[in-house]
Amino acid sequence: MLGFMLWLLVFILCWPLALLALVLYPLVWLLCLPFRLLGIGVEAVFELLRALVMLPARILGGNPGR
Repeated sequence: MLGFMLWLLVFILCWPLALLALVLYPLVWLLCLPFRLLGIGVEAVFELLRALVMLPARILGGNPGR
């Protein structure tokens, strides 16, 4: 909702810039999509490594929540 209100403010102050932002937003989103997917993959690898490192402590009865 805040983004929409900001866009309306820009539309009132400078409508060509607001329309350009409206047109370019999907293109920027498409360009950022591979980087988001790469970030999800890297995060998954780090979580896997963390789980492997913590596995001996979990098997021996350690409580990682405390």
